[in-house]
Amino acid sequence: MTQQRIDPVAWLAAPAAAYFLVVLGLPLALLLAASFRTGDGIGLAHYARILGDPFERGVILATLRYAALVTLACAVFGYVYAYAMARASAAVQALLLVAIVLPMTVSVIVKTFGWTILLRSNGPVNSALLAIGAIDEPLRLLFTETGLVFGTASILLPYMVLPVFAVLRQIPPEQHDAAATLGAAPVEAFIRVVLPLTLPGVIAGVAIVFSMTVSAYVIPSLLTGAGYKTLSKAIANAFLVIYNPGLGAAAGVILLAIAMAIVMAAGAAAARLGRTA
Repeated sequence: MTQQRIDPVAWLAAPAAAYFLVVLGLPLALLLAASFRTGDGIGLAHYARILGDPFERGVILATLRYAALVTLACAVFGYVYAYAMARASAAVQALLLVAIVLPMTVSVIVKTFGWTILLRSNGPVNSALLAIGAIDEPLRLLFTETGLVFGTASILLPYMVLPVFAVLRQIPPEQHDAAATLGAAPVEAFIRVVLPLTLPGVIAGVAIVFSMTVSAYVIPSLLTGAGYKTLSKAIANAFLVIYNPGLGAAAGVILLAIAMAIVMAAGAAAARLGRTA
């Protein structure tokens, strides 16, 4: 029986693996351990409190709804932007790429404060709607779920556009033309040819945007204040306000589990697409 030897090149990944084990694995292990510590010892009291309380369950559902709406908005607008960018000329494509990448260099706090200015009662959005006669009085956009969804979607849009654009660039234009020569209408060619080929990029974008949205703290805090409850706010409240680290750790584990479930589901979907391609 021959003994398998580890490829020496694989040892090059050892420093990175050790680094992630220390800076990521160890804190997560400590968080998981803290979530089971109660005043009476070790138990599931914190999880029972979160999952058994209707208010806490409502916070989880509100977080999932928020993440789903943002992901849907990013998927729709991001796909259109990526498709237009992929079909544009080289010069226009470069401009569109800069326009979507450049905002990623700006702090999320700055971008979120920008949306608070845009959405306020006397902000540019309400002023423009009043100027064209679309509304008779300013709309309440700030501190609402609608404003939160659009603000978050605009900030996270690049994370949907770039994966979809990367896949679209790999599709030869001749495939679309071939579908047209076989009698497919433009919409039919897009649905039956282009869209299935771009699903891996869409799945990757959905996983990134959803996981980032479900764990967002700064954006909901600035755009909705304390009125809109999310899991990230509940975690901060448990640690910083009511000083219950066990409860905060349990909420953090639940949040991590949700994000990991989405990423794993996206990975499984991508692998399935790869097998059927």
